[in-house]
Amino acid sequence: MAYKKIEDYGIIGNMRTSCLVGVDGSIDWFCFPHFDSPSVFGRILDDKKAGYFKISPADSEVTQKQFYWPDTNVLITRFLAQHGVCEVIDFMPVGKTKIGEQQNRLVRWVKMVRGSMKMRVECIPAFNYARDEHQTIISSQGATFQSKNLSLTLSTSIPLENFSTGVATEIELQGGETANFVIKESEGGDTSFSDDIAHEGLISTIEYWTDWVKQCTYKGRWREIVIRSALTLKLLTFEPTGAIVAAPTCALPEELGGVRNWDYRYTWIRDAAFTIYGLMRIGFTKEAENFMKWVEERCYELNEDGSIQIMYGIDGRHHLEEHTLDHLDGYKGSKPVRIGNGAYDQLQLDIYGELLDSVYLFNKYGNPISYDLWKQLRKLINWVANNWHLKDEGIWEVRGGRQHFVYSKLMCWVALDRGIRLADKRSFPSDRDLWMKERDKIYEEIMDKGWDAEIGAFVQHYGSKTLDASNLMMPLTFFVSPSDTRIIKTINAILKSPEEGGLLMDSLVYRYNVNETDDGITGEEGTFNLCTFWMVEALTRAGQQDKDKLEKARLMFEQMLTYANHLGLYAEETGPRGEALGNFPQAFTHLSLISAAYNLDKTLG
Repeated sequence: MAYKKIEDYGIIGNMRTSCLVGVDGSIDWFCFPHFDSPSVFGRILDDKKAGYFKISPADSEVTQKQFYWPDTNVLITRFLAQHGVCEVIDFMPVGKTKIGEQQNRLVRWVKMVRGSMKMRVECIPAFNYARDEHQTIISSQGATFQSKNLSLTLSTSIPLENFSTGVATEIELQGGETANFVIKESEGGDTSFSDDIAHEGLISTIEYWTDWVKQCTYKGRWREIVIRSALTLKLLTFEPTGAIVAAPTCALPEELGGVRNWDYRYTWIRDAAFTIYGLMRIGFTKEAENFMKWVEERCYELNEDGSIQIMYGIDGRHHLEEHTLDHLDGYKGSKPVRIGNGAYDQLQLDIYGELLDSVYLFNKYGNPISYDLWKQLRKLINWVANNWHLKDEGIWEVRGGRQHFVYSKLMCWVALDRGIRLADKRSFPSDRDLWMKERDKIYEEIMDKGWDAEIGAFVQHYGSKTLDASNLMMPLTFFVSPSDTRIIKTINAILKSPEEGGLLMDSLVYRYNVNETDDGITGEEGTFNLCTFWMVEALTRAGQQDKDKLEKARLMFEQMLTYANHLGLYAEETGPRGEALGNFPQAFTHLSLISAAYNLDKTLG
């Protein structure tokens, strides 16, 4: 198989784990039972040995289409040929049925719409990232795949045959006929699963998603793409704890053939503010509450010095050791394939601002926080007051040494500012004088050392001449007015092309110039979708005083929407040929899309 483009996939899931389903009907990424479990199907990271589950026409002369059932995460891949039309309906059941809660399973329902077509089914698992061997046992009701740590069942009434290290079959369907294939954890060798249960699971799953979408309060110009982003974020939620993974994949490259291949199946404290803001703004308060509970639990697990870790496992675990899977070739030869994330113990000072901002917003728009949580937050704020002057690895998790990153200082200012506001609003006991003194010191230091008069912009770190798109957050966090001369000059500098010293490629924004920054990693990367949406927001806010900026914000937003894939999904980055790069789909991108759409629509209105 030739590798598909990253954008040639859709995602399904059940808030425990998820699958990537290609336009050709092949599931090429599936970790089970959870997002951060080892992969069972991983062909997206190695097209020869990492496993897949493909249902597609035996005839190659077909046209493919892929779309979601409206307002749901039920994915339909349609095959159109001269003699018939067939659909593969993929979903992971959620919601309640007559027989109770849904189990953790993957359902593939093949439906012949009209005419006739021969379909080829191949299910080749490769357990534990293709490191564990397994035994295949075929029965009259499907097959069981047994490895040393996990046993999965493929239930179906269709006769199966041994094929490679899995099973295969060919079926000829006539108009109106269906066939079901269900993957679930083995239960004592039982492979049975009726078509009625699969059909009922589909109905309850559609009802669950359409009912959930009804909570959305956003009625603006871009409702369809906002709904799709919200549905994607919900899919990336780990329901047992309320955590949200940054992305459901690992090791998808930021440059084809390059080494910037990271594991994003974890939860970053950084995402907290953006998640809570984005979800609450459009009516999904329960999800914001659940994530806030997860954040609160982490606040009771502070380090001895009062600091907090930058990221955690979805179950709250602290250690995320990074390893490379050298037996896998990587997506289109992009090695190393990394699992785990070695940045988990980095010093990233910006997370305190994002955390305190999320708590401040939740206290304001959600539920008032408790005194017990405040006591933990006070420790964090005091830690920031005493340590904001340190160098750190920054938001981009550089591996080239610590610097005085301007964005990190900005978010330390936010941490102290929101701490003061929270204490005042709730009359909480606080070290207010210390916080105000240090907050004001940070402000003046950023204006003194973070601003470069020669290039007329805020720079990446003290002493550098490099621009950084993260500084677009300054007006978004109310550090400066959206019409402040310095931020307008910074916006204008970033809006120049890289050849002119800026970060803009057409309507897309790079996070920084990799040729001017020692981030400890070799190679190139694409434009950062998150940064493009930040630019839209910065222009939107500046556009309240400058109509040209508002028009530019709308044009950039509309252009950015054209870079979504056929399902409205975004990876972390967009490459030089408009291709998706990095892990997919990425929560941060969809969060920033929601925020940009909300604020742009409101300002235009």
